[in-house]
Amino acid sequence: MNRPVVVGVDGSPSSLVAAEHAARAALLRSRPLLVVHGYLHPFGSGVPLNPYEFGTPVPSAEAQDMVRRTAAELTERWPGLTVEVRQVGAGPGATLVEESRRADLVVVGSRGLGGFAGLLLGSVGAQVAAHAHCPVLVVRPDEQPIPVDSPVLVGVDGSESSRLAVGLGADEAALRTVPLVLVHVGPADGGRTVPEEIEETQAAYQAEAVRLLADASAVVRAAHPDLVVREHPVRATGAAQGLIEASGTASLLVVGSRGRAGFAGLLLGSVSQAAIQHAHCPVLVAHPVS
Repeated sequence: MNRPVVVGVDGSPSSLVAAEHAARAALLRSRPLLVVHGYLHPFGSGVPLNPYEFGTPVPSAEAQDMVRRTAAELTERWPGLTVEVRQVGAGPGATLVEESRRADLVVVGSRGLGGFAGLLLGSVGAQVAAHAHCPVLVVRPDEQPIPVDSPVLVGVDGSESSRLAVGLGADEAALRTVPLVLVHVGPADGGRTVPEEIEETQAAYQAEAVRLLADASAVVRAAHPDLVVREHPVRATGAAQGLIEASGTASLLVVGSRGRAGFAGLLLGSVSQAAIQHAHCPVLVAHPVS
């Protein structure tokens, strides 16, 4: 099964930037690109007002033109790309989650047409990042284009979700032919003199960080012997803050959907949520392909 790269579009600048990222990802993977437009608002906009009119309304002529125009522009800008389009009479978030069951990757913009200026990640992006059945790439417009030759960054904490992220990040770095940087975030020491027992705790923690990074690096090198892999322990006030700061030099940040402290019922952990809200580069949320 040749699973496509799926991107959701609604004509907003955010979704059009996402479409460009999706086109590049599809070519790198030798996959077709599926441009999807879920045209019913999840809260009822677009549903017939007359209660006696049954069935799903057809998309507007404007929406159909937007989807066709987006596909045509992508085909022109990315030679060799196979583009298909699909319009679905459902909410955009639910549509993309359903499409993710048959996708290799889903790409979403940070905000769509219904986004609020102060909301960095719109409801559609949050829904897909949390519930998708395959990896999700979240992108947002930036004043300065991110260099595509910058490294891929992956957060490492020893959790199963992190191990999935490391494997996905290594694959992505190999596709892009850029280095992979494995980051483990430790607590900030503040540069203060600390009691001896705290020094011992910090030394034990440092040893654990070195072990986690070495183990992850060994797994990556076994799968990708030609890939440049760097180990980067950092200290910050929290894992999210450390990853966000480190993302300033990356072309992509890869995070697990949950870390060590994640709750079983929480589909997207706090670190992942913070990363996709505030990272300085696109964020790839690692979900297993189901």
